[in-house]
This record gives sequence, structure tokens and C-alpha cells, in this order.
Amino acid sequence: MTQRRLKAVRLLATLAVALSLAGCNKKVAKATPPTPPPPPAPTATLAANPSVIEQGQSTTLTWQTTNANDNTIPGLGTLSASGSRSVTPGESTTYTLLAKGSGGTKDASARVTVNTRIASAAPSPTDEDLFSKNVKDVFFDYNKPTLRSDEVPIAQNDSAFLAQHPSLKVVVEGHCDDRGSEEYNLALGASRADSVKQALVQRGILADRIKTVSFGKEKPFCTQDNEQCWQTNRVDHFVLER
Repeated sequence: MTQRRLKAVRLLATLAVALSLAGCNKKVAKATPPTPPPPPAPTATLAANPSVIEQGQSTTLTWQTTNANDNTIPGLGTLSASGSRSVTPGESTTYTLLAKGSGGTKDASARVTVNTRIASAAPSPTDEDLFSKNVKDVFFDYNKPTLRSDEVPIAQNDSAFLAQHPSLKVVVEGHCDDRGSEEYNLALGASRADSVKQALVQRGILADRIKTVSFGKEKPFCTQDNEQCWQTNRVDHFVLER
């Protein structure tokens, strides 16, 4: 091998060693792991059905949450992830659901309007109600068919009511106590009924609105034999004609 060629070989060997050493000393870059994604944010919905109620009524709250491990509504405490609850608020109230998770918090609200209960109007009184409240019976002395002086105001009030209600017709029943014969008491009862009818007619009540009937002692209101009971049976009783 010539001197020149030997030098070339040595040079190539030196370069190879140098390259080999350079490759060994080269640092390899480390791989960086990717940043993990943030935890998902919670979601929350809350609804009230119905949303408008009257005092004393109930409504149903319904909720739904995701990505939350702590769900609360003030006044109702800790709740499951989803569900419903019946509530009866005494006044208008806004319910707020708070959902908490590793990804943050989320709230949702539902408004319940409570209206004051309106008392239902009392039914209008019937003719029977008005009649029984305002028309009073007229009482008589023993064996007398004429009105007692203290009973005249009663007959006047009866006629005033009938004048205010011209569509109403009445039956005047004449009654007696049980002393005397049936025939006598039937006649006495008829006279008493006619006496009250005339008192009403004199105060403007049309005669065809008033019927009379005598029961004598056939239908007593009291069955004891004493003055108090006899007085109860000496009466003209008013009945609304159907």
C-alpha cells in the first residue's frame, strides 16, 4: 500500500470513529404526555307544575342534573341527581336548585306564584228560605177568631214581605187546641184563617195569592194538656204554596 493510500485509509477510520462518538453523545428528547381534559361542567334544570296555585294547594318540583355529586334546594335538603317533590308553599316562592361537581357549579330556578284563595260566594237563598225566615205564624186567644192586638204587627210584617215578593203564594192554615168538638174547631179554624187573610188583603196583598184551610184540632203542634201547649195550637200557620 502506498504512503498516500495509507493516509487516506487512516483519515477515513478517524472520521468513522468521530462520527461514532458523536452519535453516542447525542441526547434523545423525552416524550411529553398530553394535558388531560378538564372535568365536565354540571348541568341542571328545575320546573314547577303547576307554576300558579291558590293558597293551600300543592305543586310538583321536577329536577334533572348531570356531572354533579351534590344537589340541593334550600328547604328541601340534599337531592338525588333527578327526581320530583310535592311542595305546598304558603306564599309565592322561587325555588333554586344548586348542582355542584368537580367541573364547577350550576343553578336552576323555578317560580311558584301563590294566589290568595277567593271565598266562594254564598248561594242565593231560595224562596223557601226567605219565606221561612220572614213569614211568622199568628196566634189567637182561647175561643177567639180575631187577631190579638199584640199579633197585629206580626201580620203587618207578613204582608210587607209578601208585597216585596209578588210571585209567592201562601196557604193560611187555621188551627185550634183540642178542647171542644171537631166540628166546632174546624169552624173556628176557618174563621181564624179568614181573619188573617182579610188582614193581608187590607194591606194590599191580592186575595188570589192567599188560600185558607182549617185543620181544627186535627194537626196539633203540641200534644200536652196545659195552657202553654194549648196556646201553641191556637195559631194560623203560613205555608208557601208549591
